[in-house]
Amino acid sequence: MNRRPRILIIYTGGTIGMIEDPETKVLRPFDFNHLMENVPKVKMLDYEIDNMQFDSPIDSSDMTPDDWKVIAKGIADNYDKYDGFVVLHGTDTMAYTASALSFMLENLRKPVIITGSQLPIGEVRTDGEENMITALQIAAARDHDGRPMVQEVAILFENFLWRGNRASKRSADNFNAFCSNNYPPLARIGLDIYYDKDALARSAVQPPLNPRYNLDTSVISIELFPGLTPESLRHQLATPGIKGVVLRTFGAGNTPTEPWFVDAIKEAIDKGIYIVNVTQCTSGSVRAIYKGCDALSAAGVISGRDITFEAAITKLMFLLGIGLPPNAVRSYLNTALCGEMTA
Repeated sequence: MNRRPRILIIYTGGTIGMIEDPETKVLRPFDFNHLMENVPKVKMLDYEIDNMQFDSPIDSSDMTPDDWKVIAKGIADNYDKYDGFVVLHGTDTMAYTASALSFMLENLRKPVIITGSQLPIGEVRTDGEENMITALQIAAARDHDGRPMVQEVAILFENFLWRGNRASKRSADNFNAFCSNNYPPLARIGLDIYYDKDALARSAVQPPLNPRYNLDTSVISIELFPGLTPESLRHQLATPGIKGVVLRTFGAGNTPTEPWFVDAIKEAIDKGIYIVNVTQCTSGSVRAIYKGCDALSAAGVISGRDITFEAAITKLMFLLGIGLPPNAVRSYLNTALCGEMTA
């Protein structure tokens, strides 16, 4: 006899968690202890739903790696109790959280669906209610073999389910707020939920979940622009305590070709700083087809290929945090750990 799906909602804060007080008309944080009363359509799903929430819900602009640890621990501690997890989160840093969790939850084989909204759940035209219900349905979905349909961290927003470490926020006011130009959607949401089984993560083995909570935030990003001075570049590379840099370059990974630029980069690498080359473009990949990119490669810069900026930053934090030797860090930065870049 089939039992009802068991889903845990983790509420962190964000726009979706706001509802209008019927008396004062002021938006206040949603009380998830009364979920069924506030979103009555959830009852129609006939799931067993529990929730946990941050002691003080936060705006996602205040999200930190310490908060990622709280979310990851909430999932790990309850991993065997639930069939899937839904994380309600603000949109501004959602892609960073999704990327970080994809690395931290090693061997994940259950759905972790992150969603939010552009309008508070208390608004008449809110997208929050639909996003939350769809996220719950995806978290509960099974394939023909009875396994979870989704076995990875994913972002659900409006009409699409995206791989979490491949997505970026693209719009501040469109209901389809996220996109992934270098990887297809895991599912399209219309009258039904249409899964792309070729895009979904799958594994023949089922190892136990291995959560990793140590993150090293000694990383920075440097974005290139015409007019960047040698003094500014060297000042940023000399930031005290940094261990890693995401270098946001032009086009297919291109940079200035003047000696001062390459020399500054090489000096930083010789001091033990990891530098990852990530394109500023929203689609495409870093490729060594021009002189500037080739010079970076010769200096020891690691190609990020088609990784997103959000995934590159969090991957650096993750690899630096688990205490690997330098050669291993460099190797893993150039290796797809959980689908974050094209192999």
